[in-house]
Amino acid sequence: MHGHTYRLVVYLEGPIDEKRGWVIDFAELKEIVKGILADIDHKCLNNLSGLENPTCELLAKWLWGRLKKELPGLKNIVLHETPTSGVVYNGN
Repeated sequence: MHGHTYRLVVYLEGPIDEKRGWVIDFAELKEIVKGILADIDHKCLNNLSGLENPTCELLAKWLWGRLKKELPGLKNIVLHETPTSGVVYNGN
């Protein structure tokens, strides 16, 4: 058994709110992502439903399913398993 320090990048798309000048407040985005990551942080991923085989690709798909529910403007996620390897996932 071994662990990784993953790095997640979230990309959104949508109309820019003319009053505020953004698609979403980054503080709000951070709280949404933080809440989802809390479910997997420092956990044995193999013991979580849907992550019995926690490859980077399957973890990205798992994260997408949860993030998309909270972030309808989700465009892509990039999940790095190491500084030099990772996956880009867009729901397809």
